[in-house]
Amino acid sequence: MDSLTALSPLDGRYANTVAPLRNYFSEFALLRYRILVEVEYFIALSREKKIRELPKLSLSVEKKLRSLYENFNEKDARQIKKIEKITNHDVKAVEYFLKEKLERLGLKKYTEFIHFALTSEDCNNLSYSLEWQEGLHKIYQPKLLQLIQKLKALAKRYQGISLLSLTHGQSATPTTVGKELAVFAARLSRQYKTLAKEVFLGKLSGATGTWSAQSLAYPDVEWVSFTKKFIHSLGLEPNLLTTQIENHDSLAESYHILERINSILLDFTRDVWLYIMRGVFAQKKKAGEIGSSTMPHKINPIQFENAEGNLGIANAYFSHLASKLPISRLQRDLSDSTVLRNQGVPLGHSFLSVENILTGLERLVINEQRINEELGNHYEILAEAIQVVLRKVGYPKPYEKLKEFTRGQMITKETLRSFIQSLSIPEKEKNKLLKLTPRTYIGLASKLINFIPKI
Repeated sequence: MDSLTALSPLDGRYANTVAPLRNYFSEFALLRYRILVEVEYFIALSREKKIRELPKLSLSVEKKLRSLYENFNEKDARQIKKIEKITNHDVKAVEYFLKEKLERLGLKKYTEFIHFALTSEDCNNLSYSLEWQEGLHKIYQPKLLQLIQKLKALAKRYQGISLLSLTHGQSATPTTVGKELAVFAARLSRQYKTLAKEVFLGKLSGATGTWSAQSLAYPDVEWVSFTKKFIHSLGLEPNLLTTQIENHDSLAESYHILERINSILLDFTRDVWLYIMRGVFAQKKKAGEIGSSTMPHKINPIQFENAEGNLGIANAYFSHLASKLPISRLQRDLSDSTVLRNQGVPLGHSFLSVENILTGLERLVINEQRINEELGNHYEILAEAIQVVLRKVGYPKPYEKLKEFTRGQMITKETLRSFIQSLSIPEKEKNKLLKLTPRTYIGLASKLINFIPKI
């Protein structure tokens, strides 16, 4: 497929960035996971002593069987898709493909134990949970962790740089650049830990979740115990109470976590955009790059804008996945099938967003001159400090006095000093206020980076 003719930007314009996810969420990857499940199930059946018709396989045969998914290639995938054109059933095509492979391994006598007593959902739910779990753990989470560590480093670097706050878009009590970055590092760290602890479920209990066919064929086998052991061997947790489908609640839980992560990142990208607009951050020039087709001076914050757009797309997908997948009419309907195939799409947009944010952060340069100019133009923000000290010393109606003096007024350093000098308060407190500037009125902000949760 040529990236120029791809329908989705993930497979076109952004193909190189999201390429690592193809190993987990492509059609090729899904086929490989299905083969993994079917092969491991076949091996597990062979190890069950009470299933005498399928003797225990030798280690060498097990190794050859596992090579079917370990060495799965494009030729194999195309063969499965060729079979599917006849069966019009994707899981049955995998079953027939594996039966052909078993015959070549001299195991023709045992081919009917491929997909034995299973429904397609038994293979599918385990495959989808495995691809999701491994795609998260191996690709997305390391990238998110990289971003969190970057934010922590920037928070530490800028922990002492004062910054004018804006609440309701109006000048407010100063903070520090580092503290504001630490807020996002802390929020993301909490969600990262929640995502890392998420447990994904799987079922292997037949057509309606009752092990009916298995129990009929081999009533002496402890099928619940067998299932627990098998699903644990795949790295998943068994769900023993299901209909035909695994209810996807655990997948939905993780989609919701990712929605929250993306919402935090949306908040962050918009804040950074505004800091760039204010001049708090400048952006490094990149040779040959053009910001506008008509305005030569521009360096646009395109990485953060790109991230914002992709985070919105991702959350629209995650919202639908999380609300749709746990719902299935009675014991089974198939409306989840086509939806579940798309779970890699929002993760792709999420991954792309994190990559863009990391790229954007590398281009940011702190503009202390602009920051100090902003602070110096807003001495009215010290009204809070003054009225609190006046409350402390028992001054009558301090809030009201500061409100009358500052609200809607242009307050300069000189006018504020004159006001402080006119106050009848103890000299110690007066001197404290006279020494105060917007740049130094930051409370504990420079120390708060120490409260970023450890991962």
